Amino acid sequence: MRTTIIPAQITTVEDKIAGSLNMTQILLLITPILVDALIYVALFPQSKINIYKSILMLIITVFLFLLALRIKGKIVLMWLIVLVNYQLRPKYYLFNKNSLYQRETDYIVSESKNNKSVKKENIIKTKNLDLSIIDLIKLEKIMNSNKLAVNFHFKDK
Repeated sequence: MRTTIIPAQITTVEDKIAGSLNMTQILLLITPILVDALIYVALFPQSKINIYKSILMLIITVFLFLLALRIKGKIVLMWLIVLVNYQLRPKYYLFNKNSLYQRETDYIVSESKNNKSVKKENIIKTKNLDLSIIDLIKLEKIMNSNKLAVNFHFKDK
């Protein structure tokens, strides 16, 4: 099968629909028309021009037109999305070196639990971890519960 390498310039070019406007800009410019019509019809008094309706329509229209402007070749909306993602990122990364995640640990299982002896046949040995049948049933109930989100990460093997 024949393969070709696509240059980076081709994949980063935006599609221009009308003049120098791309699809996002056109949608940002059309949205005020629809929102203004909804405001005109839905707010009291219906189907009549009012001062507060006019001011609200003007604010929404100006805001969406400002989002459609380009600064340094990018739409203001895209700059705003980048800034919001930057502000919402985690600020602190906590690392606990005492965490038992993916560590090989040896657990010692005592022979008695609450003064009741545990039978040897009810213990299953899994990679340095001893679990009884009762614990496995409880674990399966937790994993099948819809209240929790369980993610499994497998190795590439």
